[in-house]
Amino acid sequence: MSRLLASPQVVYLDHRKAAAGRSCEWPSWFPEDCRRAVEAAGIHRPWQHQARFAELARAGRHAAMCTATASGKTLAYLLPIMAATASATPVLPQSPTPDRPASLRDSLHRNTALYLAPTKALAHDQERVCCEVGPTDWLVSTLDGDSDEAERRFAREQARYVLTNPDMLHHTVLPSHDRWAGLLGSLRYVVIDEAHRYRGVFGAHVAQIIRRLRRLCRMHGADPVFLLSSATSTNAAEAGARLLGVEKINVVDEDCSPHPGRDVVLWQPAESMSSDATGLVADLADAGLQTICFVASRSLAELISAHAQDRVTSEVQVASYRSGYLPEDRRRIEARLQDGSIRAVVATNALELGVDISGMDAVVIAGYPGRLSAMWQQAGRAGRSGRDALVVLMARENPLDQYLFGHPELLFTSSVESTVLHPDNPYVLGPHLAAAAQEAYLSPTDEEFYGPAFTGMCEMLVAQNVLRRRGNRLFWTRPERAVDAIDLRSAAGKGIDIIDVSTGRVVGVVDEAAADRTVHPGAVYLHQGDQWLVDEYNPTEHHALVHRDLPGYWTQPQSASTVRILQEEKRRDFGPGYVAFGQVELTEQVVGYLRRDEITNDVWDSAALDMPTHTMITQACWWVIPDTVVDDLALDAVHLAGAAHGAEHTAIGLLPMFSPCDRWDVGGVSTVMLPDTGACTIVVHDGQAGGAGFAESGFNKAEEWWHATAVRLAQCGCESGCPACVVSPKCGNANQMLNKAAAAALTAAMDPLA
Repeated sequence: MSRLLASPQVVYLDHRKAAAGRSCEWPSWFPEDCRRAVEAAGIHRPWQHQARFAELARAGRHAAMCTATASGKTLAYLLPIMAATASATPVLPQSPTPDRPASLRDSLHRNTALYLAPTKALAHDQERVCCEVGPTDWLVSTLDGDSDEAERRFAREQARYVLTNPDMLHHTVLPSHDRWAGLLGSLRYVVIDEAHRYRGVFGAHVAQIIRRLRRLCRMHGADPVFLLSSATSTNAAEAGARLLGVEKINVVDEDCSPHPGRDVVLWQPAESMSSDATGLVADLADAGLQTICFVASRSLAELISAHAQDRVTSEVQVASYRSGYLPEDRRRIEARLQDGSIRAVVATNALELGVDISGMDAVVIAGYPGRLSAMWQQAGRAGRSGRDALVVLMARENPLDQYLFGHPELLFTSSVESTVLHPDNPYVLGPHLAAAAQEAYLSPTDEEFYGPAFTGMCEMLVAQNVLRRRGNRLFWTRPERAVDAIDLRSAAGKGIDIIDVSTGRVVGVVDEAAADRTVHPGAVYLHQGDQWLVDEYNPTEHHALVHRDLPGYWTQPQSASTVRILQEEKRRDFGPGYVAFGQVELTEQVVGYLRRDEITNDVWDSAALDMPTHTMITQACWWVIPDTVVDDLALDAVHLAGAAHGAEHTAIGLLPMFSPCDRWDVGGVSTVMLPDTGACTIVVHDGQAGGAGFAESGFNKAEEWWHATAVRLAQCGCESGCPACVVSPKCGNANQMLNKAAAAALTAAMDPLA
């Protein structure tokens, strides 16, 4: 450990001292049989924050717990759930409160609870915890896409606590709610774990699923209490209420659990990040430290784990863990991490969430994950068994990582990002209202669940012949299932299937909105470490045909974009110019692609494409640069274009520091003269139709965001531009027309905080 901390690659060290916890007595209402089971598992007293949260739930109040990883959030919500569903003498919530009316079926004997997790692994880990701490006859069941018919029947007819995910709720339970009436009609509690993950378009979809769930529970006679859990959130009350569609949610955020000592190291790689991560994982494994290394991609997980296994000198095993594995493979890896037979694992964020792996000594984070919440979530995997922990954060060569490594106080003294959620996005709300109408007709009383946007959207769906009106009721009258047209990770509808021409097997799926750039004819498509060459792209039939190949190059799409401002909703002065927010119309067309050498990245050649033009209405933030600034800087049209383009790239790369997104969630357009503003304009927009809230969040912090952009451009040590400043991995015109020096001058001249 000391040798690692003395490495010249260590540019900053943050040390946290160990802290003792504060416990209390078990709640008086917690049944004796449940208490004996929990104590038999080695838990003799709850922490004070656990008891406080359990009392809120017991009183029938929607609540959110926002305490650190490994602070015992699971037991906090299991106390009331076990009391209601696991005990021989079930305990119901107390009398109704003003923020939650009485359940229509509080007197019925059967009580159930539902748990929603963003990953299958987390739900299965919760099942393991329930088996460890609950009574032996507690009927607990996981329900996901891997469940067979017998398991689904058990969850539907017998289980008292069902562990599932939003996808399963959306596709299976809600559309067939009559079959699930026993569960829905007796629901007392619904747990939403890792609630901060529900942001942007995915969060908007989950928010609508929750509204559909609440509506059907009410119809079947229940009104459950919602319990949210999140290790990281600064606006839990606001975001939680928006997620649920309720007026008020209570928050418990004082952490009374003990914490081990922890060192967090910032590591500037000597070679490449993957090479340094490989060596560090092998060294930590050889030193006897059980280690998790988090990486951004599945291919990198496979690469680093294989090379680290080759480098270890002791008889230890290094494994990889990512989405795409068969269920039995995932369970086997999780079990071997639990028993310690796997010394190190290289994982995508499929293992970031809540899986309670005891004995983890070290975490290596290969590249800042884009959000403080994600960083601390991953860091929290270390030290969970009470021993001191080591966390190593490695920098990638991009603007965000380099800026944060130059300003480490932003990592260690800043609050985590607010959860950005836009549930009224019409491209999300409309399809879910159609799904709700198919589940049970809509009526004016449903505005209670959907809010003010409900009436106008219903009128639009009727005008579009999506729904049919009969009196004051709206019905779905089509033969197909409405939910099948909804992609929970997109507002763009059905995805594009990637099909292996030799076998007919579906290799993968890409969003319709991204398909032109990802699976155009001639594209190299990467999936689970394999390379596939696209032979044919049929967007109208929603598929692309591919064959496996090793072409020796990768493809980079080239596109042309224009933007038109439809509505300016907010504006304020910004230095000598102004910044604004509103709705824009984007027009984009993929016009060709480059073939680049897979080793050197050199361009082999270019090819033209005749692809359709796509138009999208979304939300955006834009800066307007007045002519006086351009004149003072003596920038001609060519240099001004390079300056605006470079500032746009750097700003997009830094936006995740101010809004809980990554650079792939947003896009940008810059122009020397936008007709709608009459001046040079730099636009950063949400990447999904209707908006996801990220551009608005950036607008709210535009001064700090622009200042960080100016600082990064001024401090980057490259000569003419690099991935740490103006070069973007997602540029539509292959990073042409970039001028770092002019971008630095332009951002400095406009910087209101300089």
